[in-house]
Amino acid sequence: MNTVLTILRKDLRLELRTFETIPSMVLFSLASFVIFHFALNRATIEGQLAAGVLTATLLFAAMLAVNRLFVAEREQGGFDAFLLAPVDRTALLLAKASALFIFLVVLEVVAVPAFALLLLGPSLGPALIGIVAVVALVDVALAVIGTLVSAIAIHTRARDLIGPVVALPLLIPALIACARALGPLLQTHASGSPPAKWLAILALYDVVFALLAYAVFDFLLED
Repeated sequence: MNTVLTILRKDLRLELRTFETIPSMVLFSLASFVIFHFALNRATIEGQLAAGVLTATLLFAAMLAVNRLFVAEREQGGFDAFLLAPVDRTALLLAKASALFIFLVVLEVVAVPAFALLLLGPSLGPALIGIVAVVALVDVALAVIGTLVSAIAIHTRARDLIGPVVALPLLIPALIACARALGPLLQTHASGSPPAKWLAILALYDVVFALLAYAVFDFLLED
């Protein structure tokens, strides 16, 4: 855990110094909401349409962070230094996934209220706890898959293209579950609790792919 915390602190400190990732994610999300506002030609949206807009926007904003996740290690020799260090290789996976999860949480602290202000008809208040639960589960999926895919794509020439092309098909089950779980919460008369079936699917997806990423990351890093 000391290795994980050290790498995580390094990534967070680097982001605080450069502001390369989170501001671009936030700006992309706000621009997307403005575009949706005029493209849909509707004053407000709700239900499944609102869930689809929010899920898609958060997904594509996350891809910006995924593409930048291992850039410092690639450009500054961090991979070689880490492989030479006497530490568990999966510590890098845990640290990078945690950093990406934190980036997503910071993004959503800004993006979700902006979405409610610009597009959403119903109030977020009654369903806020359910929305937080769903978004947290999908953030875990994005962090795990994003870290795994970024580690693969960073060694290719077209890393900005390979990352989304590989990640999006893997994320389809989690994105469908996220949108279906958010739909009832964004209705005018929301119950306040997301459908248990879709929450279970999201949780199962997180567990399966977290174990898969943990199993293959060591071999992937050395190759």
